[in-house]
Amino acid sequence: MNLKIDNFEGPLDLLLHLIKENKMDIFDIQVEKITEQYLQFIQQLEDKNLEIASSYLVMASELIELKARMLLPKPVVTEEEQREDPRDELVTRLLEYQAYKAISDELKKKEKMRQEIYTKLPTNRKEYQPNEPSAISQGDTLDHLLDAFQKFLLRKQEEQPLQTKVTMKEITVSSRKLEIREKLKKEKRVRFFDLFPVLSTEYLVATFLAILEMARNQELIIQQDRLFAEIFCEVN
Repeated sequence: MNLKIDNFEGPLDLLLHLIKENKMDIFDIQVEKITEQYLQFIQQLEDKNLEIASSYLVMASELIELKARMLLPKPVVTEEEQREDPRDELVTRLLEYQAYKAISDELKKKEKMRQEIYTKLPTNRKEYQPNEPSAISQGDTLDHLLDAFQKFLLRKQEEQPLQTKVTMKEITVSSRKLEIREKLKKEKRVRFFDLFPVLSTEYLVATFLAILEMARNQELIIQQDRLFAEIFCEVN
């Protein structure tokens, strides 16, 4: 396989590219094949006399070690015991990077859209503050939600660490949209933070993106009585 020297954002970005190009299941990575192609990429950089970032070399050594571990005889275990897969740690890192990359791309799109909007801050915000609850404007939705979401993560991080255990059930934006629709269908109006019952990175990112997409498609309304007040989501 001949690889082009693309501008990858890092070794994990390169690995995700290789997995996608080979149409592999991220939970069942063919370590030997991926390692061979990764080292081929490093060799192309050396042949072109390009500077190789240390992070790429560190990942190369980790892949070689992982390949060696996969070739070792597997210990005999009973049915009650669960054999540890040497690839679990790498899969966890790839899933977390993939989730953060997805939300990063979404935020870049929002930032580009906001650059086309020009606003003037009012002299006195109280003059423009409605007395009754109203929906947050589309331009301000992301700012409000990001600020509230960051505070929510900090508070939960102090209570307990985010789960990073690898699971075979993939959490997608589409699946979270279906679950949110069902919840709103039953309860009509739900607190924003009640839509995050699971504190895994993949689940948090998928849920946050699902809410933004549903708000953009006018499937739900995001409301806040006043600045810094509780945020609610309800069916449009």
